[in-house]
Amino acid sequence: MKSLRYLAVLPLMAAAAQALTLADRAAAQARALPPLLVEAERIAATVILGEHGRKRAGPGESFWQYRPYSFGDSTQRIDWHKSARSDRVYIRENEWEAANTLWVWASPAISMTFKSHLSQVTKRERAQLLMLALASLAVRGNERVSALGSPYAPDHTRAQLVKLAAWFMKAEGSALPSFTRMPRFSGAVLASDFFETPQDIARAITPLAEAGVKGHLVQVVDPAEETLPYAGRIEFHEMAGPLKFLSSKAETLREAYAEKLAEHRAALKDLCRRIGWSFVIHRTDDPPTRSLLSLHALISGEAAR
Repeated sequence: MKSLRYLAVLPLMAAAAQALTLADRAAAQARALPPLLVEAERIAATVILGEHGRKRAGPGESFWQYRPYSFGDSTQRIDWHKSARSDRVYIRENEWEAANTLWVWASPAISMTFKSHLSQVTKRERAQLLMLALASLAVRGNERVSALGSPYAPDHTRAQLVKLAAWFMKAEGSALPSFTRMPRFSGAVLASDFFETPQDIARAITPLAEAGVKGHLVQVVDPAEETLPYAGRIEFHEMAGPLKFLSSKAETLREAYAEKLAEHRAALKDLCRRIGWSFVIHRTDDPPTRSLLSLHALISGEAAR
């Protein structure tokens, strides 16, 4: 009877060993992922994913472009005539497929590295987190994602998220995105402090809106940039230039500064209203999930129209 009991336990021991092996493998895979992606997927998991995609109006079956075949694409979508004339395999992409693409962008500007004593993260870190979490939600909804300025074609796989996370960490460039040709009805979410002039921002995003891209601006700011919590003799330095300003009583600047900030935001809101985009403000001392929920609701609302 003792040996029989031993034999009965063997399947349980094998199952436990298999579970440990799977757990170890999962832990190893998690350690290999960029920490930014791990955190992005964690907060993305807190957002309830509604139906998103394939609901935009428009001539959906119109040809849009050819794109290189990527892992996970159905072989039935290969255009053999196009592929035969090249050394690559191409997919024929229709307009509605291209429309189900989300483009994200997190500003790599030097000003985005600012972090005051009131926040635990820089503006750049939070912008990257929000954009990658939004990309994760899109992938879960079977939408293709990419980042403006990245070398990666839009894709709907988790491997794409790993690529984007690594690219975000080393991305360099200007304070505003350069124009990228995108299909009508596609979506774009741009995250920055947007402290450039409204005219410069308009020149950067208006071509996208005129091309039919539905977009959203996310102004990521440090709480100190809203409240100016400084007093006494303070010297302010321009992060991306040589300008300096010495104030003997910094607290006396607070009211005028708040007015200028309000005027700037009003101009950005008016710009977005005129081109049919939305404008969202996010402070780095706020939970990222709050803005992620707002952005997801805005994008999902567009998809349902």
